[in-house]
Amino acid sequence: MSASDARQFKRYKVVAKATESACITSFVLEPEDGSALPVWQPGQYLIFKFDLDGQSYLRHYSIAAAPGQSAGLRIAVKRESAPEGVDVPAGAISQHMHDAVHVGDTLVAAGPLGDFVLDQSSQRPVLLLSGGVGVTPVLAMLQQLVLCSDRRVDFIHGCQDGDLHAFSDEVQALVAQRANVHSHLCYLNPTDADRQQGAFKVEGLLTREHLQSWLPLDDYECYVCGPTPFMQAVWQMLRSLGIAQDRIHYEFFGTATVLEKEPVSNDVEAPKAADTAASIVPATEPVAATGETVEFVGKTAALAWDPAQASLLDFAEAQGLEPYFNCRSGLCNSCMCTLVSGEVDYVEEPLDMPPEGKVLLCCSKPRGAVVIELAE
Repeated sequence: MSASDARQFKRYKVVAKATESACITSFVLEPEDGSALPVWQPGQYLIFKFDLDGQSYLRHYSIAAAPGQSAGLRIAVKRESAPEGVDVPAGAISQHMHDAVHVGDTLVAAGPLGDFVLDQSSQRPVLLLSGGVGVTPVLAMLQQLVLCSDRRVDFIHGCQDGDLHAFSDEVQALVAQRANVHSHLCYLNPTDADRQQGAFKVEGLLTREHLQSWLPLDDYECYVCGPTPFMQAVWQMLRSLGIAQDRIHYEFFGTATVLEKEPVSNDVEAPKAADTAASIVPATEPVAATGETVEFVGKTAALAWDPAQASLLDFAEAQGLEPYFNCRSGLCNSCMCTLVSGEVDYVEEPLDMPPEGKVLLCCSKPRGAVVIELAE
């Protein structure tokens, strides 16, 4: 499939729906027009477009199967319930997918897309690390490695307990198919049934010492996907073990720049989300708000635009700010922020143009003076 074809939205029929854990449901899709499945690489995702109650949403769901496998074009969706004691609503799309989307229904998606893909040309051993629903792209990689290579594979997965562990039986079956494939499970709060069944290796958080005891080599290609605190902790553990940055491949939707900060010690624990915020005072001097200037509300004064920057996202990062982003190419809308005033030009046309009053930082530049409020 060409890059331009992958950016086109197409209609898919849901041909199967299954409960994978207490909070994760999978959906298997086929093109509604009866055409062949798109070609994808293990690790890629689809971008789904929803129109609910007059509002448009984009959501990314990784393909939880390798090409050519019986699972087909499968995605998995975690139900995002409203957290207790916090004034935050439940995830509208995840609730919709779990409760209102059934076999025979039609979904609209673009893709496959994404650069978080398995390097199948390498012969290095592979370390797959996932947390929660982050198992979906990693599962596709595990399938491909087990069935199409003889490389050593270590699969490490962390979740709350066995009830919330998706695709457990499928992973166990894959690990049993050939030698030199190893599974290591970490349950944060295992149930009594988990303990009786011996369903996990580690109770609590994954640590550097666990990795050292399981991994006899240090030449791994590492693929990591999961929630932000998990990703930060794993990144620092791998770097503290001497694994080069270019051997650590990752996918998540958040402030990816926080991963690339070097570890401060060899003893790494999962960080608290509140500890990840940057407190950086930009060194750029403010200028008069005329011509091409950019102001980030509450973060900077009006700053002279640097034409050497490829986008507003690059410009923001040059000021020490850490906006949310993922694709950096106008595909995912992760970097959408409020355009308080002014106008922008899109240097690359977004997959889905943002609504009025919003801007995608990754593919736009200012036209004159702009004021932007970054998403929190």
